[in-house]
Amino acid sequence: MLYLLGVVVIFVGIAASIALHEIGHLVPAKLFRVRCTQYMVGFGPTLWSRRRGETEYGLKAIPLGGYVRMIGMFPPRPGDGGKVRASSSNPMHLMVEQARQDSLEEIGPGDEDRVFYRLPVWKRVVVMAGGPLMNLAISAVLITLLMTMQGLPVVTSQVSQVAACANTDVSDDDCAGQEASPAAAAGFEVGDTILAVDGVPVDDWAATTYAIQNAGEQATFVIERDGARQELTADLVQRELALMGADGMPVVDEEGERVYGQASFLGASPTLDHDPQPITAVPGMVGGMFTETAGIVLTLPQRLVDVSQAAFGIEERDPNGPMSVVGVGRIAGDVTQNGIEGLVESAEERFWLLVSVLASLNMALFVFNLIPLLPLDGGHIAGALWESVKKAWARVFRRPDPGPVDTAAALPVAYAVAIGLLGMTALLIYADIVRPVQLG
Repeated sequence: MLYLLGVVVIFVGIAASIALHEIGHLVPAKLFRVRCTQYMVGFGPTLWSRRRGETEYGLKAIPLGGYVRMIGMFPPRPGDGGKVRASSSNPMHLMVEQARQDSLEEIGPGDEDRVFYRLPVWKRVVVMAGGPLMNLAISAVLITLLMTMQGLPVVTSQVSQVAACANTDVSDDDCAGQEASPAAAAGFEVGDTILAVDGVPVDDWAATTYAIQNAGEQATFVIERDGARQELTADLVQRELALMGADGMPVVDEEGERVYGQASFLGASPTLDHDPQPITAVPGMVGGMFTETAGIVLTLPQRLVDVSQAAFGIEERDPNGPMSVVGVGRIAGDVTQNGIEGLVESAEERFWLLVSVLASLNMALFVFNLIPLLPLDGGHIAGALWESVKKAWARVFRRPDPGPVDTAAALPVAYAVAIGLLGMTALLIYADIVRPVQLG
């Protein structure tokens, strides 16, 4: 039941994000008196609809998007009123002209000034940017709640787990034939706070880890237990570990991969806590998430190659790589049911992780929809901005107004992009089924 609850929560969140995205288009379009004939969440067969005024509102069977249908999205072809040329034999040209004609046929008597393409450039930009900006606003609100109510994760020097075995490859409930871990042998207990290692004060787990790894065969610890200080001595063992630097950051090589080597091992795990942040810290976090998401989008082709290699090979999935709604739903279900050992365990922590997933998804929708290609919102924005450049150029050189940019001419590109998006979705769904992302 918990698994199903997580899946339902995340899918309801995605559907709500899509619905609000389309409202971001609908509201300014209506304010600018564009006639909107449909507001739909989803694609495919209509499950439910109801007409209010001139707009039909409804839900469709496939909840992977949505749309607001505005009349006059494509302007008539300059010089001929948008008629289809029967003499044309070019399939692409016929496809463009048919789409243009279908758009013009929606314009009824009295609607001539209510078409989208007649709006001033700035109004068209507002209408098309309204959807992505709504997703940005949702992401910002969720991040604000996350940071001010739960806070940023902080790894403290308080011990949350004591390994039973010296061999980290052996689970704690099966130590037959293995020595006790240094921490267990020294008498460490859950709840102990490490204050110093070999006389050097430590105030976080990064400093504690660095001190342990470089302590040699034995280390003396000052701990606090039940409000009193004690001293424990541990005989450390050498293990192959991810190395920690003196600055508290993991040691990485030239390619940014973590460096592993022989280092001293204690066998105690830290406690993950959360530190609520002031609201002034939110803009920086939103900006950081935007930068990280934009980096993923810019490197999407390579990341899809990595996903293909994982789906059809033996490589592991990148937990920071792209996923389909199937993968997101699967992670939501797993986290809600099982949590993540040592990171996400309580019901509250599981709830906030779902909130962070929705915040990330909305940021991804914001960034992805700004790509300047049709049929994405960024393609319409780019067309409007290009029109403003052409008109400014014409005014400077006293030439006739060039009129609206013929966005219908870009439909072949839009269809190619749509086919690419369908292929990407199919690949990600397949990968999320056969080689899902593993957290923790």
